[in-house]
This record gives sequence, structure tokens and C-alpha cells, in this order.
Amino acid sequence: MVFSTILSKANILLTNDDGYGADGLRALQEVLEDFATVWVVAPFAEQSGTAQSLTLRRPIVVHPKTERHWGVEGTPADAVIVALHKLLPERPDLVISGINHGANMGENVYYSGTVGAAREAALHHIPAVAMSLAARKTEQNFANAARIARSAAEIILKEGLPDQVLLNVNVPEPWSGEVRFTRQSKKITRNQLSEGKDPKGRSYYWIFEQKFDKDVEPGTDYQAVFAGDASVTPLHLDPTHEESLERLARWAEPLGAFAKGFKL
Repeated sequence: MVFSTILSKANILLTNDDGYGADGLRALQEVLEDFATVWVVAPFAEQSGTAQSLTLRRPIVVHPKTERHWGVEGTPADAVIVALHKLLPERPDLVISGINHGANMGENVYYSGTVGAAREAALHHIPAVAMSLAARKTEQNFANAARIARSAAEIILKEGLPDQVLLNVNVPEPWSGEVRFTRQSKKITRNQLSEGKDPKGRSYYWIFEQKFDKDVEPGTDYQAVFAGDASVTPLHLDPTHEESLERLARWAEPLGAFAKGFKL
């Protein structure tokens, strides 16, 4: 490879939200370890849906597995923090989170532990990629997603990423062979609850999603994946809406005046 001399010196940290033993994490390691020093610090057990949450009310226990491998009793963001501040001898050149078994598109980027781990790395000014496989639960062919992760790693290590920008990559299975850079979709799902009763008569609920293909906007992550193409969405850590910031600034004085005059 053109970049092999550079990449042989690179350090790449891998993590995920499916847990240390997940097949997607293993696929990433296998495709990357021939050209970079690979470190694996991942949650000890599945942490799907934990976003960028942190463990604050109990200690974070770390289990050494093999050389450069650890399982962490915590969230994906915990794993990144422990890796960066305690386990790795130096800052990694790149953090890759995944490969998640399931897509992380649209509003799901706010819930995803896979994206949360990459966001934590970007918060530390380290280039980061969140990798996800958009496939049925019974399908676990991570080969195409792993190859795209390898390609992304090569390009990022050569050209870099804008500071505090992460790439959210979703690869469908089967994959068309095409890659699109996309916008994050608006919500095209409806959150639903399935209700049941436990043996003691208490109600419980399972959250699930119903997707609506007809609401997909052009140029978005969902449109690319539904067409069989891989989607790459650059996400920035700053969610400030500049237009509203300027327009609503006039509220500052009346908000303060009302609050100062309000009696509890």
C-alpha cells in the first residue's frame, strides 16, 4: 500500500457497544492489525443505547484480556476515557468504534453507544469513526464494513479530519460497492411500546421502532443505505443552531427581568 510505511507506525484504538467478545469488533481487529498497532478497550458486556453516558456511581473495573486488550465494566465512553488516561502508553492516532451489529442513522446517533464512543474520542481531539452494519439481525457478514473501515483509516491517517468531527459510517449488507457522503436523516421512525405483565402482575414495556421508507429525504444516510450504498456522515460536536442564537438573543433581557421579579 502507498501508506504502509506511515500506517505501520500508527496506533489505533478499537472499542464498541456490543461488548468485548462481539464479532464486529473482531472483524475490525483482523482487518487493521497488519498495518497498525491495534489496541482494544471495549465494554465487558453489551452497552447498546448508552450514548455517551458515563459511570459515576460505582467504580469502573478493568479486566486485562491479552496484550493490548482490556474489557471494561462500563459504557463505551468509559472505555475510551480509561483507555486514553490510563491504559494506552500514548495517545492513539485514530479511534474506531464498532462494527456495530445494526445501523446507527438518523435520530439513533443520539442513542448509540457506538457513536457515543467515537464522540468521546472526538471530544479529546482524536480522529474518530463510528462503524455500523445495516443488516438483518440474523446476518453477520462484517467483511465489507471492515474493508471500508480499513480504507477510512488509511485516508484519515494520511489526511486527517477536522477537529472534533467524527465520521458515522453505515454499511448495508449486501453492499452495492458505492460510498456516499450524506447528511443525517430527520426522524423517520415511530417509537412504539410492546406491553406485557410479569408473574407478579407488574406491567413492563419493550421499546421498538417502526420505520417509514416513504419519508426518506434525498442525500441522507437512510437514502444511501436503502439504495445499497455505504453512508458516511460527518458529525460535529457543536450542535449550536447559529440562526436561533442570533434571533433569540433579544430574549435575554426579558428573561432576566422576569426571573429577578418572580417570587417563589
